Amino acid sequence: MKWYRSHIRVPVLLIALLGIVLTSCKTKKAVLEGAVDTSISTKKIIQNHYSNSLDFETLSGKVKIDYEEGSTNQGITVSLRIKKDEAIWVSAPLGMFKAYITPERVSFYNKLEGEYFDGDFAYLSDLLGYEMDYGKVQNVLIGNTVLDLRNEKYVSLTEGDSYILRPKVQKELFKILFSLEPQHFRTKLQQISQPEKDRFLKLDYAYQNIDTRVAPSRVTIEAVNEDGLRTIDLDFRNIEFDRRLNFPYRIPKGFKELAAK
Repeated sequence: MKWYRSHIRVPVLLIALLGIVLTSCKTKKAVLEGAVDTSISTKKIIQNHYSNSLDFETLSGKVKIDYEEGSTNQGITVSLRIKKDEAIWVSAPLGMFKAYITPERVSFYNKLEGEYFDGDFAYLSDLLGYEMDYGKVQNVLIGNTVLDLRNEKYVSLTEGDSYILRPKVQKELFKILFSLEPQHFRTKLQQISQPEKDRFLKLDYAYQNIDTRVAPSRVTIEAVNEDGLRTIDLDFRNIEFDRRLNFPYRIPKGFKELAAK
């Protein structure tokens, strides 16, 4: 129970929002690396990225999470449910912690401490040093780039077995880089930095085939801000797609409300 007491406020919320990528313990085949096409245009790379995006209505399963911060190393398995574009639900064993995220709110409670948070995405944005919303979070979860590549101009180059994409004009405060694998054009690496504030977010992906779908099999998240470095590794089990799901969530009476960080 010590894990809940010492880390429930920051990393579990971060995990709940960013850590719910997709995998399965059903029969599955590793995604093979393809060869890059040095003649392909940036426009075509971006088109292929979205035409190969993971398509689903709901998913449910369990996520094994390993968390590291400084000398602290912890692990936990949580249950998850997602309804695309609408809700993300996470529950720790025995319901000691639950989170419920929608496009309008971020909410979670911790029974051991008798505390809860119910607010907007400013909480997560402050933790990561980058403005987040439900759409950006969902993009991370399904292996899409956190930013919509169709909304601004990008330049591309090939590097090893990857396509590298950068904004044609880098933002003044943020430096952005995306790496896509060449077979299905799914995201291999997402990197967003804010050098002036020493803030950095990096997500590394590996993929596998689940039936006819290509989904992340593992993700490693590194987040650096003024509090230091947090590393989160995620492994996903027993995921099922497109089941009918419910999302039971109610903040217990008498709990103390936590203020945004």
